[in-house]
Amino acid sequence: MTGKNFIGYSLSAEGSTYFHTLNPRSGKRLDVDFAEATIDEVDRAVELAFSSFSEFNDLLPERRAEFLTAIADEIELIGKDLIQVFCFESGLSEQRAITERKRTVFQLRSFSKALIQGDWLQASIDLADPNFDPPKPDLRKMMTGVGPVVVFGASNFPLAYSTAGGDTASALAAGCPVIVKSHPLHAGTGSLVSEAIVRAAKKTRMPEGVFSNLNAKSFSVGQHLVMHPHIKAVGFTGSLLGGRAIFDLAASRKEPIPVFAEMGSTNPVLIFQSSLASNAEKIAELLASSITSGAGQFCTKPGIILMEDAEFSDVFIQRLGQQIIEAEQHVMLHSSIKDRFDADQLKSRNVSYLEVFETEQNQEPNIGQHSLKVVDAPTFIEESILQEEVFGPFAILVRCNGIEEMERCLDLIDGSLTISVFAEACSSLQILQKLKRKAGRLIYNGVPTGVTVCPSMNHGGPYPATTDSRFTAVGIDAMKRFLRPVSFQNFPQELLPLALKDFNELGISRRINGKLEIH
Repeated sequence: MTGKNFIGYSLSAEGSTYFHTLNPRSGKRLDVDFAEATIDEVDRAVELAFSSFSEFNDLLPERRAEFLTAIADEIELIGKDLIQVFCFESGLSEQRAITERKRTVFQLRSFSKALIQGDWLQASIDLADPNFDPPKPDLRKMMTGVGPVVVFGASNFPLAYSTAGGDTASALAAGCPVIVKSHPLHAGTGSLVSEAIVRAAKKTRMPEGVFSNLNAKSFSVGQHLVMHPHIKAVGFTGSLLGGRAIFDLAASRKEPIPVFAEMGSTNPVLIFQSSLASNAEKIAELLASSITSGAGQFCTKPGIILMEDAEFSDVFIQRLGQQIIEAEQHVMLHSSIKDRFDADQLKSRNVSYLEVFETEQNQEPNIGQHSLKVVDAPTFIEESILQEEVFGPFAILVRCNGIEEMERCLDLIDGSLTISVFAEACSSLQILQKLKRKAGRLIYNGVPTGVTVCPSMNHGGPYPATTDSRFTAVGIDAMKRFLRPVSFQNFPQELLPLALKDFNELGISRRINGKLEIH
């Protein structure tokens, strides 16, 4: 690790500002100084990305697939060094690091396979028809990359949502060069992964500029990237404040660009009477684990529980509270995240709670205090602060007097990535249509943590969960964020892309005169 920026195939450290990463448990620093990118270095990275775009975007899908597979191979070859740096910078466990690495390489290989399959191209051919009224020209349509993409690394997923994570993998698969603004909390992890990506790019003979990685602790580098006229889209995972700032900045450009930001989500859980009678203990165990796992630093952590009061409510609440208190405590990612967690809890200090379950304050640094606070529905409706996300091992449980009161509470909760429903009787799901309008993924008798990478997964939701609820950040459909359609009218065969020629050389499924032809 040099601590330098990766600008295409070159290392660069032209500035005079340096920073370092810390272990959140011990406070020790990683023995590497990271050079903050200068504006000149940012501009060079963008210019390289822009100059490489046409060649990279026009490569055969199998060539980009080869690149993505090579990245996955190179990440695995780093071995224990990557695991050790990941754990040092994040405070997360070795098993979490191994799991996240596995997820990262699986995502890359999934996009590689999707490229070969070709469905992402959405190739469509409508042949000319002179007898049509008016006469119809020959029209052919496919998807193409939008251009250079900026990806902001996520604090809570140093691998799976950062340097080579889902945003980077899907943008590269779409034929878009990527510039990563590395997250300053795990710049070392990002540096090791960046080396792997550059090695893969060289081995597979990618044009220089398809990938760059810039270090920055200040906001200026990210702001300059978003405002650069050659940047055509942004991927972001983080706080509502950060995501909204980037979104507003991108919208203020002379040429506004899309920002695909995953931000705040309370991930409501609805518990109906029918489920408590037979499954109270099991539900309590599932929820306690989901709320406290990884110090509650998952974007899918359940934050608000709406419970229909029933005979077994008191037993369930006591069980859930006790399980949350007894769950293993984990270090939070950074002292600033721990401070924000504490501040968010203090905002509701004047609320009159029915019950409070919380661990004692841990004397170790950056340990988040596990907490479950119980209120009645009228209090939840009155106190808007209770309806906001708290990032950490914390949840609000709302006792509701019937389904109608649950619906009133649900109406006040902003859009989320997920909504979980615990129920036995089908009649309990009379509010299903409302749930569909509130979240991108609905879970029946289960918890939202654990986001499976597969084509049927949707990881997105109505604002403020994301800035565009039409797209997912997980699964092969994540490519769609960085693609746009282009039509070719009356073009000769020799000038058409392979996907749209009469002879289907790529062997992909295409829609011909409105009829899908499966290959």
